[in-house]
Amino acid sequence: MKNTVATFKEAKEKGIKLTMLTAYDYSFAKLVDEAGIDGILVGDSLGMVALGYENTLSVTIDDMIHHIKAVRRGAKNALIVGDMPFLSYHISVEDSVKNAGRLIQEGGCHAVKLEGGIEVLDKVKAIIKAQIPVMGHIGLTPQSVNMLGGFKVQGKSKEQIKKLIDDAKYLEEAGVFSIVLEAVPDEVAKIITESISIPTIGIGAGKYCDGQILVINDMLGLFSDFTPKFVKRYRNLGEEIKSGILEYIEDVREGKFPEDAHSFKLNKEISDEIKKLY
Repeated sequence: MKNTVATFKEAKEKGIKLTMLTAYDYSFAKLVDEAGIDGILVGDSLGMVALGYENTLSVTIDDMIHHIKAVRRGAKNALIVGDMPFLSYHISVEDSVKNAGRLIQEGGCHAVKLEGGIEVLDKVKAIIKAQIPVMGHIGLTPQSVNMLGGFKVQGKSKEQIKKLIDDAKYLEEAGVFSIVLEAVPDEVAKIITESISIPTIGIGAGKYCDGQILVINDMLGLFSDFTPKFVKRYRNLGEEIKSGILEYIEDVREGKFPEDAHSFKLNKEISDEIKKLY
């Protein structure tokens, strides 16, 4: 079934949990899509897991478009959401709409995601007015890592909790179709989820959210620089891949690869003639 912003809203109404993962290239997008995932986020997390940056702040709008295009080719049924990277919506409303439009028009995603609450409402409203669906993102917002003093759980004080709840309601009123809640206590996520009519997608926000998302490189053990507390590792493909590479190196050095099964042969007549000549 083709997933859309409408099917996301319907899922909450029917009490069906939504599933999302990140993807950054054609091959992974195809696998994730064929498995039946509801949504794919082409996240600016690609800065760390695909490009090797220290954080997400170095990712550009052109980086995002490049990866969104690849994912779009691989996914046929999942709702594809493109992250708006740092400074693509921070300067002006006009720039925000233009950059969101580029992710849709050039990249081919179905919706965009941007971080923040009341402080970005003018950008959110303008993007939605331009007929571009928006997914919100509150709690731990990685693009604000320097302001937050690191990757820390948000919503632990009464003031922070109130702001998160208010931000969620403001975003809903502005017209976002769903909101990512990142690294917030599960009790706070429960309050927010029950307070709004649009789906909440949790990442480190507990079981009460309407859906969940993880970075695919984390959940498959492909990224080992650090592992957030909220990640469940479903496979350890990183070790499997390294093991396969070590076996390949050994086979090549010992002459075990390639074998005849992996090689091309001349027909006997040509082979005999070549042997006579050389």
